[in-house]
Amino acid sequence: MITIALSIAPIFLLIVTGYALRRGGIPSEEFWTLNDRLVYFVLMPALFFVMISQTDLSDPDLLSFTATLYAGFFLAVGAATAIAVALRYEGPQATSILQGASRFNTFISLAVAETLYGADGLQLAVLAAAVLVPVVNLTVVGLFSVLLPKPGSPVLVNAARGLATNPLILSILAGAIVNALGWAPIPVLTETLAVLGQAALPIMLLCVGASLKLRGLQAEWLPMAIAAGGKLVLFPLVIFALALALGLPPLTAQVALIYGALPTGVAAYTLARQMGGDAPLMAAMITVQTLLAFALMPLWLGLGEWVFGL
Repeated sequence: MITIALSIAPIFLLIVTGYALRRGGIPSEEFWTLNDRLVYFVLMPALFFVMISQTDLSDPDLLSFTATLYAGFFLAVGAATAIAVALRYEGPQATSILQGASRFNTFISLAVAETLYGADGLQLAVLAAAVLVPVVNLTVVGLFSVLLPKPGSPVLVNAARGLATNPLILSILAGAIVNALGWAPIPVLTETLAVLGQAALPIMLLCVGASLKLRGLQAEWLPMAIAAGGKLVLFPLVIFALALALGLPPLTAQVALIYGALPTGVAAYTLARQMGGDAPLMAAMITVQTLLAFALMPLWLGLGEWVFGL
């Protein structure tokens, strides 16, 4: 457990560095906005394409791996939504609770998987993102449309359009097509994208830190506790139990557990702001969970290594 904590410490140190640089105005606020776009539109799609195009999609454990990830997500989002409705939270707060309990920071997952388990871990983490990202986005946006109805607004149509133009999803689809056709690796293109992908992890961790907001942490503690319980306790607990029940291979189970133990993703703040959610509460949840994850991830992953036999 201590070894895991020391191994992932540089990841969280990069996040802290990103926060300190942005707070210090180094080099500028505009730089961090542009950096976010670079990661989202170029570096991450390059990484996803290279990994998906060359991974083994015929792995017999893929179905169980996917089922485990989906079970953790859907139980967390379902429980959080039910609790928010039962406690009569207004739509904006309810949407932030469900996002905080179920979404995950893909950037941190990739960095942790590669740091702890090398190229094989990173490949599995990318595969997990490939099966989760589209489903998570459709589910969350659909729940937004239920909890924050806007008459005459084609929310789901706009969401579908957004998914169809999402660079991460497009890179996943392109990688899967190239994989299915047996074209990978594509000379020159694959090597070029691989170099871009290598730059993705450190830059995106700095961007995660730059997006954190310590102001506003006086937000209501109960919604934040519900979300943190869903994301950092229920989500990994479900994955841990199901991975054991389904007999997933040790590394596959451990990468699934990484996704369970992740803090909620920074994209949740953008969605809350764009669709009428409680953006300040969402920002506070992201920051608190990122800080908590540094303490809780070693506990979950240490338990996983012991039980799964890594």
